[in-house]
Amino acid sequence: MRAIWTGAVTFGLVNVPVKVYAATEDHDVPLRQVHDADGGRIRYERRCEVCGEKVEFAHIDKAYDDGERTVVLTDDDFKALPSERSREIEVVQFVPSDQVEPIMLDSSYYLEPDSKSPKAYHLLRNTLQETDLTAIVKFALRRKTRLGALRVRGDVLVLQTLRWADEVRQAEFPGASAEVKVGAQELKMAAALVEQFTGDFHPEEYEDDYQRELRILIEEKLEKGEVLDPEATFGKAAEEETGGDVVDLMEALKRSLEAKRAKATTTAEPEPERKPARKKKGA
Repeated sequence: MRAIWTGAVTFGLVNVPVKVYAATEDHDVPLRQVHDADGGRIRYERRCEVCGEKVEFAHIDKAYDDGERTVVLTDDDFKALPSERSREIEVVQFVPSDQVEPIMLDSSYYLEPDSKSPKAYHLLRNTLQETDLTAIVKFALRRKTRLGALRVRGDVLVLQTLRWADEVRQAEFPGASAEVKVGAQELKMAAALVEQFTGDFHPEEYEDDYQRELRILIEEKLEKGEVLDPEATFGKAAEEETGGDVVDLMEALKRSLEAKRAKATTTAEPEPERKPARKKKGA
């Protein structure tokens, strides 16, 4: 991995030098856009509307237009901003971890200790572990001032950027807030169904089916060309279950519970076969 940023986590007078690494990566199959008639690649060019010339990224600046005036902002302008020059991840508060709502979480980054003596890094990590708190931090990254949550994952400090409060939309759906009476028996059946699905979460047990199937499709087309039989490649598609309004919620819960229990029974490991007992000689 290559560090994308270097700086220091600061809380009080404690300074923790760190390197920042992207913690996630995209696993999607890379695809290009092509002309459907001849397969020619579609490219997008950056052309100036004034002179008509093709412009390289090195000569592209950003601008703000209020409808009447335009202000051009150069790289030097951005570098002049005080927050852009800051190399600190400043701890502004420690909060209970459950107060950081998942909807606010954005990108994740690993923090590596960046000093000969990583004692301060270990001190901060162990403090977060023992107190079960999350550090709320402010820092500048890629021309943005960001809010973040500093947590522990294994032996490593993880920085998760947070969306600002005004970036999270308010959900106002009449159907969700309406007063609807849910019966005790319905709750009991729903709880029993939930129990059938309950278990520990192991992310490695799940697979991106779409990307797996897309890779199979690409390999088949590379081998067989346009003559491709989807049924032979992926098997016969199961008939889609019709959706729509649930007429009888209790009946739907009951059938779902029975189906889940039946599946659990058929997938259970069979008991090992018992060998017949040997007959004693002379019996």
